[in-house]
Amino acid sequence: MVRQHLSGLPLSQLHRLEQRIRSYVGFRKAVASFQKTHFADLCSEKCFTSSTSACCGREGIITFFADVVVNVLLSTQQEIDVLLDILDTDTGGLNCVYLNKTGCLWRAKPIVCEMFLCEHAKNLVLGNNKALKSQWETFRQREGRYTWPTRPVLFDELEDYFIGAGFDSPLMYLHRSPGLLRLKARHGLGNAKVLK
Repeated sequence: MVRQHLSGLPLSQLHRLEQRIRSYVGFRKAVASFQKTHFADLCSEKCFTSSTSACCGREGIITFFADVVVNVLLSTQQEIDVLLDILDTDTGGLNCVYLNKTGCLWRAKPIVCEMFLCEHAKNLVLGNNKALKSQWETFRQREGRYTWPTRPVLFDELEDYFIGAGFDSPLMYLHRSPGLLRLKARHGLGNAKVLK
């Protein structure tokens, strides 16, 4: 649905969407670099290669609609084809459907996945390192600027944009989740459409 809609947009509209996610993409690159530098070896050894990862378990993945939009905007057609093929041929199992032998198949994996660190990894890597703890906390705060609807945020705007185009998805949590709707109401946020 997202790919089909985006492929039919005029280039000017597509460029506006790409421009709108630019800051978020920069944030995601910074987090990915931090994760790769400080956690990749530990997480690969402790969970991924042993197939004991709870963070990549099938039932532990939450994907926001905006995750899908961002991923489609950043991915090649071939990468999207691979993801769609996997969904069509999925036979179940314990691991996330998008996980293969080399890791996650998303170009920009869901934000919940990117920002998850188990207690073991946090304690071992961040431990008593105040600088790393502070850097991680800064990333957590920056994440909220895109996802936590106490003010206008990118994830809400992307949902609004697609709702305005006539689409609906169960992944539109910022418009469906009772908790997030209460949070928005508590902060006086309607569904102001920022993206055109």
